Amino acid sequence: MNQLTVIGLGAADFEQMQMGVYRKIKSAEKLYVRTEDHPVLQDLKREGIEFTSFDEVYVKHGSFGPVYEEIAERLIEAAAQENIMYAVPGHPLVAEQTVQHLIEADREGRVQLIIEGGQSFLDPIFGALKIDPIEGFQLLDGTSMSQHDINMRQHILIAQVYDSFSASEVKLTLMEKYRDDYPVTIVTAAGSSQEQLRTVPLYELDQAAEINNLTTVYVPPVTSDEDALRDWTTLRQIIATLRGPNGCPWDQKQTHESLKKYLLEEAHEFLAAVDAEDDFAMVEELGDVLLQVFLHAQIGEDNGYFTLEEVLATVSEKMIRRHPHVFGDVIAEDAETVMVNWQEIKKQEKADTAHQSLLENEYSPYSSLQTSYNYQKKAATVGFDWPNAEFAWEKFTEEWQEFRDEITQGSAISRTDEFGDVLFTLVNIARFYKISPEEAMLHANEKFARRFHFVEQSVKNSGKAFNDFTLEQLDAFWNEAKQLEKGE
Repeated sequence: MNQLTVIGLGAADFEQMQMGVYRKIKSAEKLYVRTEDHPVLQDLKREGIEFTSFDEVYVKHGSFGPVYEEIAERLIEAAAQENIMYAVPGHPLVAEQTVQHLIEADREGRVQLIIEGGQSFLDPIFGALKIDPIEGFQLLDGTSMSQHDINMRQHILIAQVYDSFSASEVKLTLMEKYRDDYPVTIVTAAGSSQEQLRTVPLYELDQAAEINNLTTVYVPPVTSDEDALRDWTTLRQIIATLRGPNGCPWDQKQTHESLKKYLLEEAHEFLAAVDAEDDFAMVEELGDVLLQVFLHAQIGEDNGYFTLEEVLATVSEKMIRRHPHVFGDVIAEDAETVMVNWQEIKKQEKADTAHQSLLENEYSPYSSLQTSYNYQKKAATVGFDWPNAEFAWEKFTEEWQEFRDEITQGSAISRTDEFGDVLFTLVNIARFYKISPEEAMLHANEKFARRFHFVEQSVKNSGKAFNDFTLEQLDAFWNEAKQLEKGE
């Protein structure tokens, strides 16, 4: 089988081209290029290097998808006759859809593909913009991007912005998330002698004259919540802040129980907006319902019960499982059949769990404390629980005495066993007082580390070593740390 070698022309002009790439192109028996619209190719042509471009394919189709598919197929046909080389702008594996089609054909055994190097357009872009990708960035395709792909808190580079029309599509997509005058930078021919950077308000993006085949659009990360009000993470951060140490006293004291009435109220207000066919009211009331969902999720996370990710995973898994006619191979031609399937799946789910232990799926591999809490909470749902906290305290006293007895007359194994019982009863007490043992332990560890760091710093400031101090002196440093935390 003949070889199809793909090589990258780099991101800029001939002076920036890698010597190894230049030599391989010169030695190519048959050279194809995706488009002649690249500064390097004009210099190669002047040196007498012949190549065949696919520019005429762009004229045949109304969108880029069929263009890339046809180019790939024509290359595969050509490779069936002889060894060929295919040169693309930038690096073959960065924002090059034709190469992705060729990779798929290689996996299917239709072509023998070799991918060579080439400088990506990303390096000169980072240099031109003076940004560090370690801060987080996204590379999006301007011909197929969606508002749902955008992470507003990262650097965003949008490639495949060829002309005013594609720039207009990108602008409209960005306006679904960003304010109309948000600053964006149009980068053209980065790294070459024709490099241009122009920062414009978003609404002017498609009016820039320099948009061409070498254009990339840069959207800087938002730096304030006010600029990211349409991003899901913003609402989550707002709720976390309201519930945090410096947040709102009202939000801080809320529980699942105290918020029940508000969730009912907001749901009814949304239903009223639906009945009134008031779209604006529906937007507002849905926001209020969503606020309640996020509050409950944050309370669950604060108390160590569950997180918003668990809520999302649970409902997503359920929707996929209960829609096999969409995500599987079941056929359902009408809504009635869908409902029949839905009810049948629910019955199967209940049947599957009927013979399982109540504690199934309550084990946490990351925390023994959380596992204890989960087990006790689950057992309590069927009445296997003390009627009140006093009984839990009595059980703790009993287990504590048994542990003390084992210390004096037991073995290492029995002491471990009894100490586990003590911890288990402490978790039970925490549950009665709605305290997350996991969170409490986390805070205790953080407090110890913070105060011990003060002790270490105090010893260091003294110019002495730890063993130069008595335990009482070290304990005095510890007490000083406590007093400083209390503001005394």
